[in-house]
Amino acid sequence: MRMSKKKVVLFAVMLLVLISLVWGIIYLKSVTDYKQAIKETTFEEINISDISDGVYIGEYDVNFIYAKVEVTVQNGEITNINILEHRHERGKAAEAITNKIVDEQKIDVDAISGATNSSTVIKKAVENALKNGL
Repeated sequence: MRMSKKKVVLFAVMLLVLISLVWGIIYLKSVTDYKQAIKETTFEEINISDISDGVYIGEYDVNFIYAKVEVTVQNGEITNINILEHRHERGKAAEAITNKIVDEQKIDVDAISGATNSSTVIKKAVENALKNGL
């Protein structure tokens, strides 16, 4: 009887270790995929003056970071960008990038220091919104 309790405990511990190992592998794979998605993100040159006046929604998702934005275009210029949703790791500061985009009237502005990946995701969401206006 004593032996069977030891076997049950040993089996439970081994099962827990196995589950932890599988979860760790899945997590590391998702981190690798996320980093690859950020690395492969590129920006197209969009002529804002070609975009009709209006409000456009765009989003971009790389698993750990997601952004959904609302971009207002008037008279061939970006006049406002609202962040509707921003799921981020430590990239809250990246939200200031919308002011840079409006000021410089282009998407590919310098990233916010310390929030490079979130900056990339927000910029790509803005690009996707503007593409909806073409």
